[in-house]
Amino acid sequence: MKIGGHAYRTIWPEDDGARVAIIDQTKLPHRFEVVHLTTVDEAARAILTMQVRGAPLIGVTAAYGVALAMRVDASDEALAAAVAFLAKQRPTAVNLRWALEEMRRHLAPLEPGKRADAAFAHAGLLADQDVAMCKAIGEHGLQIIHEIAARKKPGEAVNVLTHCNAGWLACVDWGTATSPMYQAHDAGIALHVWVDETRPRNQGAALTAFELGSHGVPHTLIVDNAGGHLMQRGAVDLVIVGTDRVTASGDVANKIGTYLKALAAKDTGVPFYVALPQSTIDWTLEDGFVIPIEERSGDEVLRLSGRTADGAVHLFDIAPEGCVAANPAFDVTPARLVTGFITERGICAASRAGLLALYPERDAAA
Repeated sequence: MKIGGHAYRTIWPEDDGARVAIIDQTKLPHRFEVVHLTTVDEAARAILTMQVRGAPLIGVTAAYGVALAMRVDASDEALAAAVAFLAKQRPTAVNLRWALEEMRRHLAPLEPGKRADAAFAHAGLLADQDVAMCKAIGEHGLQIIHEIAARKKPGEAVNVLTHCNAGWLACVDWGTATSPMYQAHDAGIALHVWVDETRPRNQGAALTAFELGSHGVPHTLIVDNAGGHLMQRGAVDLVIVGTDRVTASGDVANKIGTYLKALAAKDTGVPFYVALPQSTIDWTLEDGFVIPIEERSGDEVLRLSGRTADGAVHLFDIAPEGCVAANPAFDVTPARLVTGFITERGICAASRAGLLALYPERDAAA
């Protein structure tokens, strides 16, 4: 998508694979900085510290991390070590494990001398596939927005609410939840997006609002607790969120607070959709409540980052000294609260039957 009129992906190789460039998302929205990764350790640190985040982008970054490792040592032992090391960085997003398994499966049969170039090529293929899947997700989700727009008065905007950042900053391009929004906007449909701030890291405020504004999509930032109020008053036509993991039965793990939006949407009759590529489906799990929920540092709750009048960016304490904070990063939304999934293959019910209708090969594999 576009920043300052220039189209960017969130990750790209440079110097014939000697390094990988990323947008440092910890500096947004106040500074736009590109960071270069040259080692597997730097790729792992970028994932852990959330310089890159979002399930699809985490997976692609890990793939490039394996490629960087292969530049140094392409032995069987080094490949196994790189995969195991990167897998430990974030526990909830299944795309990380999926991408690493893709890299291991592709590289293991090759001679060590051929692995470095093959690793960069395959990581690039995974990045291109992510872009294609996100674009297809948007095309299918656009149908839903078209249907709502057709019921509106001429010029009246379709109001979409989203939580956290499932935008192109969470993927390689287009995003998952935002892809239908970008495609609707680019198609000339009147659209307005309610953007949850998404405490504690404020990824809605810092990232979703940044990217929507950069691309010219009308939006309004709201506090997390305002969503239900807006739904009660008919100011929300549709909720679209992303996800870090979906079980085979349709349960959804996503950024903390998603469950509360689903509850409010169910109570008020607002459609609640989850947008995802197939790499986010964990076919090995039935029950969403066994998904490991990452517990992050309480400092993220106790402090806020902000820019002062002189342009400097600082961290500010917002709680009493010595206060203890809990910080679960995700929650689980049961399938019964989800209207449907928007995938690269189409729209389906949030259930095993719904998913298998789009991915029948998984039924055969079982």
